[in-house]
Amino acid sequence: MQTSATPVFDAIASGPSTGSPTTHGAGPLASIAPGVAFFDFDGTLIHGDSLLMFIGEVIGRNRARLAFLDALRSGLHRHARGRGPGVDFPGSVKTILLRRTLRGVPVADALAAAERLIHRIRWHAPLVETLKMHRREGRRVVVATGALDVYMPALLRGLEVDDLLATGMEVEDNTLTGRLCTGNCVRLDKLERVRGWIAANGPFGETWGYGNRPSDLPMLSIVDRPTVVKIR
Repeated sequence: MQTSATPVFDAIASGPSTGSPTTHGAGPLASIAPGVAFFDFDGTLIHGDSLLMFIGEVIGRNRARLAFLDALRSGLHRHARGRGPGVDFPGSVKTILLRRTLRGVPVADALAAAERLIHRIRWHAPLVETLKMHRREGRRVVVATGALDVYMPALLRGLEVDDLLATGMEVEDNTLTGRLCTGNCVRLDKLERVRGWIAANGPFGETWGYGNRPSDLPMLSIVDRPTVVKIR
C-alpha cells in the first residue's frame, strides 16, 4: 500500500513565474528578486470559510453542518480531558471533522466536489485586484492557507499564483484517509511554512502579507508590509 500526499500544485499559474531568485553580492551586477506577496485564502481572498463548503459538496450541506456541530462537541470534551488531537482547540475540531467526513472518500470524488465548489465561493474583489496588482508589478504571489490541498488548485485556477502552501490530506490507494499529511497550515505552522518558503526561494527585495485576525498575525509579523484584512 502506497501512502502519499495528493499532488495538488504542479502548475496553477497561468503565466511564468517572475523574478528568479538571486543572491546578494557586491558589485553592479548583484540583484535580488523584486518581491513576493503572501495571501491567506479564507476570509481574505474569499468571503467565509471554504472547508465547510467543500465538505458540504462531498457529503451534503445538511450533513456537513451536523458533522461540524458534532466535531465541536467532541473537541470540547476531548480538550476538557486534555486529549485533544490537534495542537489547539480549533485544530482538534478540524482534525475530528476531517476524519469523520472525508475518510474513505475517493480522490476522484473529492476533485469532482472541488469543481462544484468553484461556483459557490464568493471572491473578495478588492483583494483579488491586489493580487493581480502584485503580478503586474512583477512580484511573485503565494497563497498560504489552512484550506486543503485537495481542492485549492481548482479554486485558484485562472489566477496567476506561483505557489500554494496548504494543509495536505493523506491519500492511500487513491482514497482520502481523513488524516493530514502535513501540519495544519494556520497560525504558527503557516508562519514556519512562509518563513521556509522565503528562505528557499529568496532573497526578495520586499515582502507583503495579507491575512485576517487573529490566525494570520504570526505570518504577518515576518513580512515587510503586513495588511490585516477585514471583510465587511
